[in-house]
Amino acid sequence: MRNPGRRLVLTAALAGLATAACDATGKRGRTAAAVAATAAPPAPPATPAPPPPNPLEKTLLVGYCGAPGSKALGRMTGDLDAAGRELRRRTRDFPAGRPITPVVELIATTVHRTPGADGMYRSRCSDETVRDYLDAARALNGLLLLNIQPGRADFLPEVQAYERWLTEPDIGVALDPEWAVEPGVVPGKKFGRTTGSELDGVAQYLGRLAETRRLPAKIMIYHQVAASIVRDEAELRAHPGVSVVKVVDGIGAAADKKATWKTLMKTKPDHVHAGFKLFFDEDTRHAALMTPADVLSLTPTPSYVLYE
Repeated sequence: MRNPGRRLVLTAALAGLATAACDATGKRGRTAAAVAATAAPPAPPATPAPPPPNPLEKTLLVGYCGAPGSKALGRMTGDLDAAGRELRRRTRDFPAGRPITPVVELIATTVHRTPGADGMYRSRCSDETVRDYLDAARALNGLLLLNIQPGRADFLPEVQAYERWLTEPDIGVALDPEWAVEPGVVPGKKFGRTTGSELDGVAQYLGRLAETRRLPAKIMIYHQVAASIVRDEAELRAHPGVSVVKVVDGIGAAADKKATWKTLMKTKPDHVHAGFKLFFDEDTRHAALMTPADVLSLTPTPSYVLYE
């Protein structure tokens, strides 16, 4: 902001100079007035460039999840270059005709069964870890999603803790309310849950961030394994600058997963995209893993397919 005191001093000085010029000779004053009258008007401000396109509008998102040293959380762990090559090969199994954007979903805030120093039963990953996973996503020309398992914390402050990263154009968030437990509950003892209102607060924040920073629409995922995980889902509204995807995390054979899908799609707000999660181990104990063609035959067609 300009210094108002300095502005007043400059204004007074300029007024004094103009008076002195008029007193010395009216001709000089008239010449200055004539020049001012004929000066060209200032150019209009340039129209700001539109933000980059939203990847959900024209591409299918296909992702792997994971965290450093935690193979149980997904295959995006250990050698990230090798995991990225495996993800790229996986995307080739999808039917041709629709471009694919690879996604790396990092479990950035991880839930724990012990409270930690602040009693929130979760820990946040380091900036170095986010950088490593962002590099892996960019090597694929893809997106990085920061997955939040909040424990006893609220979603919004956990998302805001990564704001320096969310100002990057290719980073979004994935919220995991199965691990959002009430006070007094130990994660893993029972399912956590959230509300449409809490999800809406995060969506508003991300939308404002995208609009303020002229970023592509932020991708916001929320995972759901059962109907009880998200209450009052209709309170999640549409907001400029953010695109929301509901990912169904049902586990089991294809018939079981499709039944969960059908149940959870009934409450999906119209503005929210659909997503589907496949589990390499849990889904294949008694049957083969669903194929990409199987997944894309669901109604509505998923916009994001995640493998764990």
